[in-house]
Amino acid sequence: MQAFKFHPVIARWFEKKFGSPTEPQQRGWPSIQSGAHTLIAAPTGSGKTLAAFFAELDVLFRAGLAGELKDETLVVYVYPLKALSNDIHKNLEEPLAGIRAALKESEGSDVDVRSAVRTGDTPAAKRQAIARRPPHILVTTPESLYLLLTSQSGRKLLATVRTLIVDEIHAVVGNRRGSHLALTMERLAALVNGPLQRIGLSATQKPITEVARFLVGTRQANGAISKNGSKPHPPSRAVDNGEPLKPACNIIDAGYKRELDVAIELPGSPLEAVMSNEVWLEVYMRLAELIEAHRTTLVFVNTRRLAERVTHQLSERLGKDKVTSHHGSLSAKLRLEAEDRLKRGELKALVATASLELGIDIGSVELVCQIGPTRSIATFLQRVGRADHKRGGLPKGRLFPLSRDELVECVATLRSVSHGQLDCILMPEKPLDVLAQQIVACVATEDWEETKLFELMRSAYPYRMLTRDEFDDVLRMLAEGFSTKRGRRSALIHHDAVNHRVRARRGSGLIALTSGGAIPDNADYRVVLEPSETFIGTVNEDFAIESLAGDIFQLGNASWKILRVNSGQVRVEDAHGQPPNMPFWLGEAPGRTAELSQSVSDFRAEVERRIEKALGGKGGE
Repeated sequence: MQAFKFHPVIARWFEKKFGSPTEPQQRGWPSIQSGAHTLIAAPTGSGKTLAAFFAELDVLFRAGLAGELKDETLVVYVYPLKALSNDIHKNLEEPLAGIRAALKESEGSDVDVRSAVRTGDTPAAKRQAIARRPPHILVTTPESLYLLLTSQSGRKLLATVRTLIVDEIHAVVGNRRGSHLALTMERLAALVNGPLQRIGLSATQKPITEVARFLVGTRQANGAISKNGSKPHPPSRAVDNGEPLKPACNIIDAGYKRELDVAIELPGSPLEAVMSNEVWLEVYMRLAELIEAHRTTLVFVNTRRLAERVTHQLSERLGKDKVTSHHGSLSAKLRLEAEDRLKRGELKALVATASLELGIDIGSVELVCQIGPTRSIATFLQRVGRADHKRGGLPKGRLFPLSRDELVECVATLRSVSHGQLDCILMPEKPLDVLAQQIVACVATEDWEETKLFELMRSAYPYRMLTRDEFDDVLRMLAEGFSTKRGRRSALIHHDAVNHRVRARRGSGLIALTSGGAIPDNADYRVVLEPSETFIGTVNEDFAIESLAGDIFQLGNASWKILRVNSGQVRVEDAHGQPPNMPFWLGEAPGRTAELSQSVSDFRAEVERRIEKALGGKGGE
């Protein structure tokens, strides 16, 4: 521990609490303490989050001991799922309280290092409290960070930040949400009063150098563009004659392979093209047996409708108080309640969608069951890694294929894992609608010289190939709006082509705050319990419109009776356990990755060759 130059009291606390550091911690701390941009890639349960946080905690507590710790935000921690941000905050409280107590006992100094959560679920009163007394560590989501950068109070809060930590970075790199975050990170780097150190964390990523380039951007290629004159570090170029150079980032690659206890569970009846009710009963019975044989079990499914259906069936076999569901359409209160019940050991099983597959600490889970294929090698590793989620743990997972084709895909998934294969992340190239959003957000807070604005946009790695003509076309569209029968409308910025300045039009700031982000609108209806006005969750718009008063449906392992459906809301009352229908959501099933599809194709070809060889050996019979 002393080799990492931690404060002696903090080092002793770590040794007493955790023993020796893990490989990601041992290799990551020197890089982080040097101030270099750092990307840590390691298996689930290897202590990546603590690797990023602990070095920052040491700096904060040292500043507190020296009397130099002000009420200002110094570390921003970005997590892609707001559903899990509260759990990250809880996990931070333990080392904060432990180190504070150790320093008070040893040094006689009471150092209060504070953290807070700022997401879409944060109440208005809590947001105001954060603005009045900024926390030293701010836990947030990509979208909330964008909103903070687009408001004057948020920009004041973030101006003092010196470290940005992006967890589960692989979850956003391969989509437009990642492009949006890349621009947000560059806006933050341009705002802060000094160099911004970036730390990325992920359990599954390929190619790792591309993810590192995404993390640090291309600011080193075109020089400093921060308006306050600060220069980013370390200097480097991102592209040389069209070829990407090594990113200005220390990559700590501890690998992603680990020993797993995984197997495929088959029903007694043969699998067919479509799952029959009889075979479903066998699956539910086997699931119940496995759940009873383990202390706690996570059951992953690919859709919210299936999550509610499986929860209902397991509840009938194990008891309603032993099983519940967890997915993005449930209210934050119900999700947190389910997580807390699992931690306390009150639940035998939790049926979840992707809402629980990332690095959340939900206590000791002994078994992970996956209903149907995961459609992705990385997702399978991530979900199975939830079991025995600790240092040196042996994750235990069981796959339940639901058809013959799914059996082939499940076998191909396990073969890919055994061969060390991983999905390749494909990054969207310069999506212009996201660019337009961020341009409006930038000019809504301050006027920009158009060349500096162009350089800021190009400093985000997904926009490294953005041409000046493309940028000018987007500027022109935002400045002129578009044509309708009633004339041109929706002009959001003023573009002074003579002086090459860009500024906001009236109302553009409100549009940037209310219409930002790359998560598509879903027009879901809110489910509200009467008479308490409790928010239960959301259901799909089509399901709500097709429902009638008196219908009974399940949400969150409880039956609700519809009283009426009005504008954007489904008003319900407790159905007291009456048999429910299952709600549906449209377009939520995941697609299969190219790497897993290739593995499926190779497996089918190999089976075909073996069959032909066997038949050939019998004279073609």
